[in-house]
Order: sequence, then structure tokens, then C-alpha cells
Amino acid sequence: MMEILKPVDKVEITVLVDNYIDIFVPPATDVDKRLPFGPSREILAEHGLSCLVRLFCGEEIHTVLLDAGLSKNCMFSNAEVLGIQLSDIEAVALSHGHFDHIGGMVEFFRRAGKSIPLVLHPDAFVRRRLNNPIRVPVELPQLDEAALKDAGADIRICSNPSSLADDHLLVTGEVERITPFETGMPGMEMYEDGMWVSDPIRDDQALVIHVRDKGLVVLSGCAHAGIINTIHYSQKITGISTVHAVIGGFHLTGPAFEPRIMPTIAAMKEIDPDYIVPMHCTGWTAINRFIENIPGKCILNTVGTTYVF
Repeated sequence: MMEILKPVDKVEITVLVDNYIDIFVPPATDVDKRLPFGPSREILAEHGLSCLVRLFCGEEIHTVLLDAGLSKNCMFSNAEVLGIQLSDIEAVALSHGHFDHIGGMVEFFRRAGKSIPLVLHPDAFVRRRLNNPIRVPVELPQLDEAALKDAGADIRICSNPSSLADDHLLVTGEVERITPFETGMPGMEMYEDGMWVSDPIRDDQALVIHVRDKGLVVLSGCAHAGIINTIHYSQKITGISTVHAVIGGFHLTGPAFEPRIMPTIAAMKEIDPDYIVPMHCTGWTAINRFIENIPGKCILNTVGTTYVF
């Protein structure tokens, strides 16, 4: 199974929502363009993720949104501060249906005032809860399909790989899970056939771009399928082995995921991307270990940063 993925001359990924902000962090490499310091720049951080992807292909420019953060206003507020026109967005991809990625989604389509494609996996709409054995189960906010349609979303449900931006961007669809230590998220449950069952989070998917003469850029939401699985699957469906950058959430935060941190770093070293940008649910411990173990390649993200590959 190999999908068509046209190369781009350049891709810019601007982080609209992430967990961490530090206006004093300088650029770490020649690819991360930090927000210029200024006391009037009211950039917000929250436990969520949203990234604006701009693809440059000759005279063409395509703009795609990945996810919409936790709250209803953070993405919009940061876009305004950054001077970003969300009206340029031609398509939206949802990495998965968890609450910290869908907060501003309905409002985005309401504000758009036109029909825009929304690509997601069918399981993005399932009812979910976190069943922590120490506490009572907590049901999670659910993506509202009817509200999205009413707001103007052109919902495109797909579990297989699909393309956007005139075949210059690939949405992986459901990711193959072959890495032994990447075993999903403990305690996650979904409501299926009248009962609560273990949730494999099948809807987890990533975006893939091929930068000409550089290799793949893999942009993950949370990588509940495993960031190593996600990279390997991206290589498989594109037929491109070289990985230029891996950016996004790796979901290695919390005690349950601590044993996976060093195996993930070891596997990432084998893949050998030029740049690694762990964000969001990767967790502070894992981010620090990445920086310590892969110096010079791992970048500490802050909200408002644009990565130019």
C-alpha cells in the first residue's frame, strides 16, 4: 500500500496551541522561528494542541489546520496575536477525538462561514471515558457531529490514508501497531455495543509532508498509536525512508508511560531524523530526556513558534 505524496519546496508549521510557553527561549536551530519578545504579546498556553501547516509548492500555497486545542478561545486568541488569518485554511484534519484537540473546532467552522473539509477517523465520534482505578470513571467531552455539520463542516470520514492540499499532504488514517513497547493508553474506555470496553484509540492519525531533497516531516497529535509506529507507518505508506523532522505529541507523560521513554528514544535514534520537536502530551520528563540523549536535534517548543522545513 503506497500513497501518492507530492513533494513540497517548503513547509511552515506554526504552533497555535500547546502546553508550554516561554517568551525568553531563544531559537535552538535554524528552523525554529521564535515569537519576537514583546510585553504586549498575550500568547496563551493550555493542555491542548493546534498547529497551522502552510505548504509551499512552486507558485501554490496550501494551508491546513491540525486540531483546535482544549478551550473555545485559545486558538483564536493566539492566531490574532500572531497575525494569522484563519480564513486562509482550506482543510482541517483531526488527529483524534479527544477533548484537548476539539475545543475550538465547532467555533472554527462557524467563523469560517463556508464549507471546509474536515478529515477524521470514524472513531473520532465515539463516547469515551478514563477509568482510573484510584478514582471513579470520568466521561470525556465528545465531538458533536451534528454541531459540526450545522457549523458548515464538510465531514470526510476515513480510516485509510487520504490526501489534502492537492496531494501535497497525507493524513495517515489508522496507524499500524507493530512496536512491542507501544501498547496504548491504560484506562481509556469507549462505549460500544451497550457496554464500556477498552479503547485502543483507533482514530489516532498524523499528517505527513515530503520536503523535497530532505525527507518526511511527520506531525503527530498525541501518537496514541505510538510515535515510532506512526513514523514507520508514514514511511511505509509513502515509500520514503528518510525522515527530516518529527514534531507533535508523543504521549509519554505520567508514571504509566515512564518505562516507554528510553525505548522510544533508542528507536528514534535509529530512525535518525534531523529534527525532533516533542510537544503537548510528551511530558516534561520525556522532553528533558530527549534533549539530554539527542542533543542538537531535539527542540524545546513554545507556543507561537513557527518551524520552517
